[in-house]
Amino acid sequence: MGINLVALIFVFLPFIGTKLGGASRWISVGNNTFQPSEFFKITAIIFVSSFLANRFSEGARKDWIHKAKQGYSNLTTVFLPFLCFLALIVVIFYMQKDISTMGIISVALITIYFAAGTPIWNTLAMIAAGIGGILLLVIKEPYRFERLLVFLHPNVDPLGMGLQLKQSMIALGSGGWFGKGLGMSVQKFGFLPQAMSDSIFAILGEETGIIGCVILILLFLYFLYLAFSIANSSTDKFSKLTAIGISTWIVFQAFINMASAMGLFPLSGIPLPFFSYGGSHIIAEIIGVGVILNISKNG
Repeated sequence: MGINLVALIFVFLPFIGTKLGGASRWISVGNNTFQPSEFFKITAIIFVSSFLANRFSEGARKDWIHKAKQGYSNLTTVFLPFLCFLALIVVIFYMQKDISTMGIISVALITIYFAAGTPIWNTLAMIAAGIGGILLLVIKEPYRFERLLVFLHPNVDPLGMGLQLKQSMIALGSGGWFGKGLGMSVQKFGFLPQAMSDSIFAILGEETGIIGCVILILLFLYFLYLAFSIANSSTDKFSKLTAIGISTWIVFQAFINMASAMGLFPLSGIPLPFFSYGGSHIIAEIIGVGVILNISKNG
């Protein structure tokens, strides 16, 4: 966790960090770059799972009972430390101008927090605060507000800020039920921005049609079901929470990407897990799947 936090700060340093599109999110290593935030997703999930597993262990529960008689509570031993860590994440990714990644990590961590058996009001309070905070961030930054405007009014600027969503909808619509066939997409040849990364779901829809899109959605849901089944069968609290966190991160990110391509969610700029072009996110996702497989093997 410490190394990953340092790497997230290094993206702001000259000659080390790389700035693209006005955002500082990458570190240069020779002729290559990597994105520390992608690895921070799994690091944060393992860190918080370990923290909560320790706090909710049998020995810790007995200690809580003792401390409760002295005036201490779950609020000071679990909720406030978790909020401080969440606040640190918010500050770092606000500085990186990466609200989408911040939201994905926050959702995964809050899901872990809820699954650990914490009071329900803690989770509801964090969700309410998160929604309010994201709305403020959207309103404050012009480019985020433009994305929201395009989401609410797709035809407001079809050749400018609304171009990506418009072309994405054309790609999905032209695919019909069965698609044009693998490799036969027209939109990927310069018409649809970010066709290999953010908008790859639209290309999939154009080439495989509604049937292909539904199959992909069902595959992600099946992945979530299997991961939750593995978590449910695990006797180790830490393993259980880790499996829940990793699967929530991957599936939630996938659904945000697909919803953005279909115009059901504002454009987010996040990759589709296992499909979008890129190195850092695919490596992090494969590591996450490897951890889940290890949990399923060792119980």
